[in-house]
Amino acid sequence: AEKAAGADVYVTLEPCSHYGRTEPCADALVAAGVKRVFVGVQDPNPQVAGRGIEKLRQAGIEVVVGVQERQCRRLIAAFTRHITTGFPFTIYKTAMTLDGKTATTSGDSQWISGELSRQRVHQLRDRVEAIMVGIETLLADDPLLNTRLSDNRRRDPLRVVVDSRLRIPLSSRMLQQESSASTFIATTVADPEKISALQQLGAEVMIFPESAGGVSLPHLWQELGRRHVQRLLLEGGATLAGAALQAGLIDQMMVFVAPKMIGGSARYGIFNGEGCHKLINAVRLVELCSEQLGEDILITGDVEKCSQD
Repeated sequence: AEKAAGADVYVTLEPCSHYGRTEPCADALVAAGVKRVFVGVQDPNPQVAGRGIEKLRQAGIEVVVGVQERQCRRLIAAFTRHITTGFPFTIYKTAMTLDGKTATTSGDSQWISGELSRQRVHQLRDRVEAIMVGIETLLADDPLLNTRLSDNRRRDPLRVVVDSRLRIPLSSRMLQQESSASTFIATTVADPEKISALQQLGAEVMIFPESAGGVSLPHLWQELGRRHVQRLLLEGGATLAGAALQAGLIDQMMVFVAPKMIGGSARYGIFNGEGCHKLINAVRLVELCSEQLGEDILITGDVEKCSQD
C-alpha cells in the first residue's frame, strides 16, 4: 500500500463501495493514498452505481470517468447483463454454409465448419458457465457438450438441455460420460419415472411453466441467472434459437461461415419461427468483427434489437 501512495490507478470498472466477499475497493484506494483514478465505466450494480466514485472524490482523489468507455462496456457486458436483469449474457454460436444452410437435405451436419473453427468453439466453451441445446439437436447429434482442448485442460460447463416433452434418451452420451459438470434438463412434463431414471444418471430435472408449446425461456434464463450463470453459450438448434431470438434473449452471435454450398430448399437454417414481416424490424448486429479461421470466416456481432412485427 505504501508504494501506491501518489500513484495513478487505471480500472475498467468503478471501484466498489459496498461490503461483499471483500472490503470496498474504494476504501482500499483511499487508504493507499493514490492521487488519481481513471475509470472506464461506472458500475451498473445498483449497490454501487456511482457511490464508489463519489467516495473517492470526497477523499480528495481526482477521478476521471469514461476512459475507453465503449471498449470497457464490452469487456463487462456479461456482468452488466447479469447484474441488471438477472439473466445470463447469451451467445448464439452456429455454423453455416455460404447459402445459409446448417445441414444437407438428409440432415448431415458434421462437419460444416473446419478444424480451427471447432477448436475455437472449445475455447469458447472453456470461458462460459453453461452450454445449452434443444432436444432436437440432442436427438440428431447426440453431443457430449464438453470442453476438449489441446493442453488437456478440462473445465466442462453446465450442460443445459431444453426438452419440453422429456424425450431425452437415457443412453445419451452426455448422460453416460465422466465429467466434472452436471446436466440440467428443463422440461414441462412431470414424469416421475423418467425423472427418477435421469436423476440416477446424475442429471437434474426441473419443471418449468409452458409457453408457446415449450419451456418458458424467460423462466429458464431467470433460473440460470439465479445459479450464477453469467455467460451462456447457446449451440442450437434452430427452433430453440428462433424462440430465444424472438424473446430478446440472445445478446451476441458468433457465426462460422464455411466456403461450401448445399443448395436445395431452406429447410435447415440457423433460425426457425415466424421471423419479422418487415425489414425495418429485422434483427441487426452491431460491433461487428470478422476473422478467418482456416477456410472459414467467423463473424461476431452484438444483437441490437429483436423486435418482431
